[in-house]
Amino acid sequence: MRNVLRKEMFLSASVLTYLFVLFAFMFLLPGYPILCGAFFVSLGLFQGFQSAREANDIVFSALLPIAKKDVVKGKYLFVCMIEGLAVLLMALSVVLRMTVFSNLAVYRNNALMNANLFALGMACVIFGLFNWVFLGGFFKTAYKFARPFVLFVIAAFLVIFVSEALHHVPGLKVLNAFGTESLMIQILLLSSGIIIFFLMTVLSYKGACKSFERIDL
Repeated sequence: MRNVLRKEMFLSASVLTYLFVLFAFMFLLPGYPILCGAFFVSLGLFQGFQSAREANDIVFSALLPIAKKDVVKGKYLFVCMIEGLAVLLMALSVVLRMTVFSNLAVYRNNALMNANLFALGMACVIFGLFNWVFLGGFFKTAYKFARPFVLFVIAAFLVIFVSEALHHVPGLKVLNAFGTESLMIQILLLSSGIIIFFLMTVLSYKGACKSFERIDL
């Protein structure tokens, strides 16, 4: 499995996939919908799938002396690795805004979502949607990806819109806690986002394995 992952990292992946991970630092931008950073990281992953398709990467992978499910596993592991790296960079940004930058007026007067643990949990939800909607949809054909990506874009921006709007609802101001305010609730919200990511990814992976086994390449 390690060799399959290395193939994904050094042969199949697009340079844009790695460059777009830096969009995770959008969590440092005040007055901007920071969850768009998670979308742009996903867009980089999509570019990688586009490049791999043009190079017949799936066919090449299927011809290797490995099980078809290992082809799927390699893709999922690589995607999760990139998403995990992005979450770490986002977490670094969140910690900086919750501590070092907590007294800066540019962040305190921010009208949009604050970079807190709830925002980090919602970024995990967006990544989970990418794995569920796009990856799961792609492996139904192992070739067509326009429709699943469009569906992901719709779902992702719906999550971004709802996340940005929720703290304006009476009684939900805690979702936009600044700094280390309401820390226990923030930790619970982050944990919920991680669990949702895990469930969507596992269910998507199992469905993708079944779909890919049925495909005659």
